[in-house]
Amino acid sequence: MKRIAYVSTYPPRRCGIATFTEHLRSSVCVAGSRRDDDPVIVLYNENDGDGAYRNDPKFWPLAAEDRSAYKQMAERVNRSDVSVVVLQHEFGIFGGEAGEYILDFIHALKKPLVTTFHTIFADPQPPYRRIQQEIADASNAIVVMNRRAIPYLTHAFNLPEQKIIYIPHGAPEPRDKERDQLRRELGFEGRKVLFTFGLLNRGKGIESVIRALPGVVREVPETLYVIAGQTHPEVKKREGEAYREELQDMIRRLGLEANVRMVDRYVSEEELVAYLTACDLYITPYPGMQQITSGTLAYAVGVGRPVLSTPYEHARDLLRGCEELLLPYNDIPAWEQQLRRLLSDDATMRHWEEKIREIGANTYWPRVGGQYLQLFERLSGETDGHEKAAERWEGEVKPVVSVSR
Repeated sequence: MKRIAYVSTYPPRRCGIATFTEHLRSSVCVAGSRRDDDPVIVLYNENDGDGAYRNDPKFWPLAAEDRSAYKQMAERVNRSDVSVVVLQHEFGIFGGEAGEYILDFIHALKKPLVTTFHTIFADPQPPYRRIQQEIADASNAIVVMNRRAIPYLTHAFNLPEQKIIYIPHGAPEPRDKERDQLRRELGFEGRKVLFTFGLLNRGKGIESVIRALPGVVREVPETLYVIAGQTHPEVKKREGEAYREELQDMIRRLGLEANVRMVDRYVSEEELVAYLTACDLYITPYPGMQQITSGTLAYAVGVGRPVLSTPYEHARDLLRGCEELLLPYNDIPAWEQQLRRLLSDDATMRHWEEKIREIGANTYWPRVGGQYLQLFERLSGETDGHEKAAERWEGEVKPVVSVSR
């Protein structure tokens, strides 16, 4: 198999799509014993770093707000030895209304196209519906990271189910040998640590956990709730640090200063994995039930930490068989009761850790990379001459193998 081209924000932006692409590209290289020369078509804005990556031949810069550049990039790909193009799709990373400039690229492209949808709506509305419909129609295969997304796509866009393939969000493997050391370094020794991560905004549901904590702390006084991440930049533009300050006021009113720690800074992926490895329970108390993908939830499950969550779409799919870990949003008594139960019962926590590890084993990046590689080989009709693709597992949907464009 010749080269694979990835369309993404990687490497100039520090965002989830960039990180996902970096790991996907690396894991596909490992799965196929490939040279590190698969190009990345890099979406960039003028304020994205110093542009040093532009001097690396494997990065093909694409100015996000220059509409003419999209067709030109497709023509460059058509002239190249690229066998398959992999589009990481999120509405906010391409130019034009709802990212419509990417349509110029895909309509001019003459190579097989695989699209990973990072956002999927149950009932997409204009202008998102038209854009996603055109991308779906033009793609030879669509990857989703949530099995519950398959009927969303087939219903909304009248797609054949066999065109959609489920491959879970990749995740790092457990780092058990480092756990005690990381707990010491992070100041977690002697504590029962709850952890929430992400850009701070009112859509995280954090206040509901804080309200449940007084009853938890009375029974488990060593409880520590760590909330890591900067305020979302768009939220900061609108209201500054008002939400963070509201949470801090609530913490003081409830007398939880010794039991809640807010980490107000950028947390690198390496630090995130360290926090996940060191915590006792990862929490996603999100109010929005339509969230189709959560990278941090995938990472928590990958490293084998028990999870407590609201039943949003990704949690319901990833935690199938663990429904006791899914609680209604803002049901303070239910959250208090379950937190007390889990944090005070080591045997129960070990039970859930074992269950979560079984689920997480299917999400490790090397296996995910093998899944993608197998898909690319089928679409291109090319192989690397060896058996490197990962084994199949129950629930995966085979894509339509059609390379005409």
